[in-house]
Amino acid sequence: MTRSPKRALVTGGSAGLGAAAVSLLQAGGYEVVVLDKDSPAASENPVKHISCDLASRPELDAALPELIASGPYGLIFLNAGINATGHFESIEAQAHIDVIRINAEAPMVIFARLLEAGAMRRGAAAVFVSSLSHFTGYPGAASYAASKDALAIYAKSMRRHAKSRGVSLTVAFPGPLRTGHAERHAPKGADASKPMDPAEAARLILADALAGRKSSIPGSANRTFAVLGRIAPKPVTALMRRLIYSRL
Repeated sequence: MTRSPKRALVTGGSAGLGAAAVSLLQAGGYEVVVLDKDSPAASENPVKHISCDLASRPELDAALPELIASGPYGLIFLNAGINATGHFESIEAQAHIDVIRINAEAPMVIFARLLEAGAMRRGAAAVFVSSLSHFTGYPGAASYAASKDALAIYAKSMRRHAKSRGVSLTVAFPGPLRTGHAERHAPKGADASKPMDPAEAARLILADALAGRKSSIPGSANRTFAVLGRIAPKPVTALMRRLIYSRL
């Protein structure tokens, strides 16, 4: 009897961390479905692309039936995210709304619907990509920090229910990544060589997810930062203010 192929879903899989995860999953023998408003780059191993602007709830609701029918999935990588940086009151209200919808609402809705529809295999792994900002304040990107914190708390709250369906749940907390989107939102004078290579971050996160770990903080420097954020939140937030907010 021929076994059905392994299948993975990656949101925001056309660039950055998502694209890196797609490449690694394909190398691991997965057929990959990408949910993204942008088309993935052409490659020798094409993916199934479902076009959707996650800032639009009507578009997401319209895409869900095809997303469910494209399963069942052995792994989902809920990665799509955007940022909005600057002084809070100077950022347009719609930008704040889009950040919350893409970073928090969309992955919550997708995971709940896939689980409800039985579109995840028993033994599947789900990855929620939060942010290192979960461990400290993020002056200059308050909506982003709020959305990623909400996602982390949602994922932790869903862990027991997911386990009852045979699905392990990992929350990933990557730090700054070397991506075009991150570069556009970096403060003036930021060293573009310091952020982590998204391919390395994806490798570490997927390894943790497939091992069934509850959380993943890729990179020793990021793990150190997370510890400092827990034990000395005020000084770390003050440092973030100097490094980011004061330079925007």
